[in-house]
Amino acid sequence: MRIHPAMAGTEAPPVMEARRWIDGVTFPDTRPLLNVSQAAPVDPPPEELRAAIARFALDEPQAHLYGPVLGLVRLREQIASDWSVAYGGSVTTDDVAITSGCNQAFAAAMSTLAGAGDEVILPTPWYFNHKMWLDMAGVHAVPLPCGDGMVPDAVAAAALITDNTRAIVLVTPNNPTGAEYPAGVVRAFYDLCAARGIALVVDETYRDFHSQGGAPHDLFTDPDWRETLIQLYSFSKAYRLTGHRVGALVASPGRLAEVEKFLDTVAICANQLGQMAALWGMQNLKEWLAGERIEILARRAAIEQEVATMPGWEVMGVGAYFAYLKHPYDMASNVLARRLVGEASVLALPGTMFTPEGDALGARSLRIAFANIGVGEIGELAARLRTLTL
Repeated sequence: MRIHPAMAGTEAPPVMEARRWIDGVTFPDTRPLLNVSQAAPVDPPPEELRAAIARFALDEPQAHLYGPVLGLVRLREQIASDWSVAYGGSVTTDDVAITSGCNQAFAAAMSTLAGAGDEVILPTPWYFNHKMWLDMAGVHAVPLPCGDGMVPDAVAAAALITDNTRAIVLVTPNNPTGAEYPAGVVRAFYDLCAARGIALVVDETYRDFHSQGGAPHDLFTDPDWRETLIQLYSFSKAYRLTGHRVGALVASPGRLAEVEKFLDTVAICANQLGQMAALWGMQNLKEWLAGERIEILARRAAIEQEVATMPGWEVMGVGAYFAYLKHPYDMASNVLARRLVGEASVLALPGTMFTPEGDALGARSLRIAFANIGVGEIGELAARLRTLTL
């Protein structure tokens, strides 16, 4: 059996790999599994949204048919309107495409930017699915190590740009570190990309859980933003629509004409029920989403407080769904993560899954996705790690 080398050389999906670590493991009743490995809501959408989805399924024939490749016009209009207000800039319906989740938005955008032999700069620790897509496409991912607070530096990025560089990717709030990139940092990357004629891809999947109020950056206020900026967004986190696969891609109409080719070939259109649900959520769940944000911020505060009581552990980045922790043990994080399953009933992802092979930071770090555990369970997690003897 022949497998294309680019595909064969791409790592296995890390979350699926970690799930295999708990196959056949029995956890004591007194120490049930704490799963902090996956950054996705485990609860269903709120009841009123589920009721709306049921109505759409029964009453909207279009919910079961193909829709426009670039997405429902009403949803695109709502995004354009809301984004224009939220960012204080100008986004039109023609700047918006709806995708089957944010991962597809990234793949679609990259398919218009880079091919085999090209380069894309990814700050490290990187989001592994971004790296996986680039590997499968034969695009070289150029690592940009983050500095203090897990924030990348535009000056350091400038030194990595070559004639083959096609884009720089930022994820803010970040997955895996949780770091919220200051608006000035995002602007510095935008100015760099504009000056060098490359794209800036900003993945804002976790924007709704940013700790600061107001717009996280001012890029959409630039009248020429379409020449440089590509923004990605996900409805999975905001409205717990993970199974419905709805994301968004904001870019110039010219780029979206190319994106349409990709989407039509891969999935034709995003899930119609999911798009209707996303639109209903945007129109009716603002207060509910604000409450979700407050809860996530409370969990963030709890994990910061608890890690402060854990000798040798250090918070390197925290925000949105994540805490990125430096561990105190004389072993690589991929070894530690496997041992945590049996010795602490904790499933977490090692930093080695988010960094280049041999990266020293990856060997010393763990990602804790705390969005799916409450404040009490965060205390239990800290107690287990605090008393761990390895």
